[in-house]
Amino acid sequence: MRAIIQRAKNASVTVNDNVSGKIDDGLVMLLGVTHDDTIEDAKYIVNKAVNLRIFEDANQKMNLSLKDVNGGVLSISQFTLYANTQKGRRPSFVDAAKPEHANELYLAANRLMADQGIPVETGIFGEMMNVQLTNVGPATFILDSNDK
Repeated sequence: MRAIIQRAKNASVTVNDNVSGKIDDGLVMLLGVTHDDTIEDAKYIVNKAVNLRIFEDANQKMNLSLKDVNGGVLSISQFTLYANTQKGRRPSFVDAAKPEHANELYLAANRLMADQGIPVETGIFGEMMNVQLTNVGPATFILDSNDK
């Protein structure tokens, strides 16, 4: 499982001209799932994202976690995180999980964050989404459950 997390001052996702999710301070999480990912991968990504000290304290040092700042998460399913661009000019998505498996783990990751008291807003799985955010810093981090 892969995630791109970005500190955000505000963020929203729109589907068919309707806002399906929005947050103020927190993280935008783009979450990609591959074929052999399990709930253990989701747990790793979620625990890393909500506890990683990437928010600034009073001294402008990255010493605070999402939990410490009482931030929310805008969670977006992102199969393109498993794009293979090594050959040719058109990406291959064979490493991305099938939709049923990907959605199951995407929903599980969102539940795991909510279970830790994190407010979670979402896009709509499988839909064309427009995501807007103000990236603070900018600060963007890549998480991969293969790194555990």
